[in-house]
Amino acid sequence: MESRDAVERVETTMGIIGGKWKPAIIYALVMDGTLRFMELRRRIPAVTQRMLTQQLRDLERHGLVARVHHAEIPPRVEYSVTPLGRSLHPIFKSVCDWATENFPDVEKARARSDRQKASAPARARRASSGRPT
Repeated sequence: MESRDAVERVETTMGIIGGKWKPAIIYALVMDGTLRFMELRRRIPAVTQRMLTQQLRDLERHGLVARVHHAEIPPRVEYSVTPLGRSLHPIFKSVCDWATENFPDVEKARARSDRQKASAPARARRASSGRPT
């Protein structure tokens, strides 16, 4: 029972912090401090405005990012990582270190798998024609 609870906690946590953009957002805020929306967009150029807005709202909802609206003209909104969000930095650093060390092996495995999948239809055609494989 306890291990199932642990698995559920990991799945829930990965849903909160995982995905394509959330690690980049948290990283930018940890490394660069408080940023305005457009500053974040410049640091993560491939993210759309809509997606960045959604991801920031979700991170704020879970207490990982703080949003401060300054009532001035023009209005100014700033985002910063909370202490809870900052506590994720060692995890992301560990993932980065792992990737640095292991990514060549991951790439080799992916290439090997892709080659096997690409050659599978040819093997199947030869097998159905009665020719030796």
